[in-house]
Amino acid sequence: MNLSSFLKPSRYINSEINSIHKKAAVRVALAFPDVYEVGMSHLGLKILYKIINDIPYASAERVFSPWLDLEAEMKTKGIPLSSLESNRPLRDFDIVGFSLQYELLYTTVLNMLFLGGIPLRTEERNNVLNTHCYPLVIAGGPCTVNPAPMSPFIDAFLIGDGEEAIRDILDSFYQWKTGGDGKRESLLLVLSEIEGMYVPHVHCNPPTPPLEKGGKGGLEKRGQGRIRRRLIKSLDDAPYPVNPIIPYTPLIHDRVNIEVSRGCSRGCRFCQAGITYRPVRERSPEKVLAIAENSLKNTGYEEVSLTSLSAGDYSCLLQVIKELNKRFSKNKIALSLPSLRVASINHDLLKEIRAVRKTGFTIAPEAGSERLRRVINKDFSEDDYERILKTLFNEGWHNIKLYFMIGLPTETEEDIERIPEMVIKVLKTAKQYTDRFVNINIGISPFIPKPHTPFQWHGQNPTARLKSKIDYLKDVLAKRGFKVKSHDVKMSLLEAAFSRGDEALSFLIEKAWSLGCRLDGWSDVFEFEKWEKAMNLTGINAADIVEKTYESSDTLPWENIDVGVTKEFLWKEHQKALSGDITPDCRKTCHLCGLECKEDAMKLRSLEIGKIGSTKGENTSELLNLGTSQPLNIRHFKSLKIRVEFSKTGRLKYLSHLELMTTLLRALRRAEFPLEYSKGFHPHPEVSFGPPLGVGIGGLSEYFDMKIIPPFDIVINMRKLNSALPEGIYIKDIVVIAENTKSLSNFITRYEYEIKGRNLSHIHKFLSEEEIMVSREKHKVNLRDMVEEAKMIRENMINVIVADQGDIKVRLNELLPKVFNVPIEELDITRVALYGRDNEWVTPTERSLQWTAKS
Repeated sequence: MNLSSFLKPSRYINSEINSIHKKAAVRVALAFPDVYEVGMSHLGLKILYKIINDIPYASAERVFSPWLDLEAEMKTKGIPLSSLESNRPLRDFDIVGFSLQYELLYTTVLNMLFLGGIPLRTEERNNVLNTHCYPLVIAGGPCTVNPAPMSPFIDAFLIGDGEEAIRDILDSFYQWKTGGDGKRESLLLVLSEIEGMYVPHVHCNPPTPPLEKGGKGGLEKRGQGRIRRRLIKSLDDAPYPVNPIIPYTPLIHDRVNIEVSRGCSRGCRFCQAGITYRPVRERSPEKVLAIAENSLKNTGYEEVSLTSLSAGDYSCLLQVIKELNKRFSKNKIALSLPSLRVASINHDLLKEIRAVRKTGFTIAPEAGSERLRRVINKDFSEDDYERILKTLFNEGWHNIKLYFMIGLPTETEEDIERIPEMVIKVLKTAKQYTDRFVNINIGISPFIPKPHTPFQWHGQNPTARLKSKIDYLKDVLAKRGFKVKSHDVKMSLLEAAFSRGDEALSFLIEKAWSLGCRLDGWSDVFEFEKWEKAMNLTGINAADIVEKTYESSDTLPWENIDVGVTKEFLWKEHQKALSGDITPDCRKTCHLCGLECKEDAMKLRSLEIGKIGSTKGENTSELLNLGTSQPLNIRHFKSLKIRVEFSKTGRLKYLSHLELMTTLLRALRRAEFPLEYSKGFHPHPEVSFGPPLGVGIGGLSEYFDMKIIPPFDIVINMRKLNSALPEGIYIKDIVVIAENTKSLSNFITRYEYEIKGRNLSHIHKFLSEEEIMVSREKHKVNLRDMVEEAKMIRENMINVIVADQGDIKVRLNELLPKVFNVPIEELDITRVALYGRDNEWVTPTERSLQWTAKS
């Protein structure tokens, strides 16, 4: 399949560095119900990929949702959804494991099952009359704390931490597959005995459609007992990927992410993760530094992010950041942190974060008034706010993001009106402490009453009321020139419904999917009209579920899941919220939430710097090894300029120019090239590339220039760089050039291509013309003048040489359809050579060079 006609084809090409291709008895598909760049940003997927592939009898492969264009092509041509690693159809795996990170991914789960040739419902897969043995379909992730809406589609849910549980699941499956009776019923019974596993087929009866005569929509009978969340006790003992896959496609979180702690002790009453990830467990500073060291070495990333629900509460945060800077700042590795609690921000921390380059800074007041912040247990005063703003501007920050929620319990008009005041406060403070322009972005999201939180008994504001509040804030803030982004209230309605609903919602999800809903988390794909139609057809009104309030004595749809925090504690917090009472950090005082916490796991000792070896010392050689030529003493050179010739072929021809640049730069880092960096606030390697190749076009002799710091052994480093590159990119030559050598973009004006196609005869008509005129932005261009030579190599293959006409550059997507009278996507194009004028046409490495690595 020619991927050039699809959006972001690099999503589908596989062959990334550190991907694993393995044959095994138990084949697991790690299915993420979103597109590649979202799924590959998820740390949990990387952790499971490592754990499973480390098990001798098991293999893990990745499957993501295709985008709409590729999905349409798959349906038209009957191509099944398959894994990246082996192109195995989803239906042919032993286990398909979905990660449920967001409720609006639910229809995409169904769509992936359908595209993969797997029946949607468990009862269909369990039918003894099936001629195909379908995979076991399991799911994990934060949404499983209320598995009810998806329970008819999923064979088994893992509630809680997966690092240990996944081994138990695979051991049970392997034993069943190799020595069991082969019945799915037996497998499901075995899985139901694993701690943290909820198996709907075992624990409850299936729901009946709500519009059927006598149908209740929900469960007819719940299983006995509650499913206790699986919990790992030590993060240091948990496997962590230091060799993660390095994607070609830019990710949402494209950096080394290190989870420094899991859980949060702050007790924000709206936050589901703050409850369901308790207790706090910290990763030791020695382990964090070791992960950073190995991950940077193995990936070539230029940024490290220390992630946690509340990274500012990590006991050794400042010490770890100082040590990271000490080891990696010379390599221009930037550090970033997620949104920090205001009280944890100080001068020393900001100084360390900005040591390489300043990233944006997020402050999350959540609510506009101090009164409402006390309701949600956000101990954040106006004085705190002014202090942090002053500190940020004094330390040179100028990109600030503020995050607020609307529709919180007890919210009043005054609370809403205070939000613009907080935003304007940023400007007023900035004028006092900085002369620079301050970029302020505001994010607004509707409050959703999530299960297992103190606000789970509340209903959500009606969508009309939420929209009215957002419109008011946008109107007020837009008049002052602020940028405001808000979450779609209709998307929030569905998110709340699937968070709070029971098994009856499975019929709404399935009906909406049948009407074409999928990738609902993408605003440009989301179609609420289809959801409205599905509601009418099923008789399920999402607003009834979302706006419903519960009494303390009511049985909640998610009550069969035990996350460890008692219902009594949550109700007590609910009552304290209504009275505006703050519950302090539970690291300081235990509030008897129901969990047994170990103090030594929640707060670790100070960093012992000497426990990990530091980075390697620098090579002190002063010689530049030029292969077969004599070594040159470069004692007087502070930097060298080199020109690199490389090829881009195979499936990597689908990389965009930006993706190619990123792939090469990260390979240079992994190969430990002594890169020279630009000066200023955002240092970057001094690298410049030749004319970009279009997506889907291969190149046999491409070039980039870069500056390096001696000492530098060309032969050794060329070998190291090729070892660091993926298959499809190969370094052919490295030459040292003079500092004043003309840049590639100014030198190259002539291009040689090899073009394959089924019918190329139209070129003869093109060549017979004197003028082929097209209009560009400001002038007309004669395309005929651009084609200098064309010769037939063999049938259906032509060599073409084209050239720029002065300042008028060749555009292949404009030229070739005129030359061959076919869409450019139907042509197989390879650029075989590039030339510039130096009295005669020469390649970029034929002139102006000082030394070459070629023998």
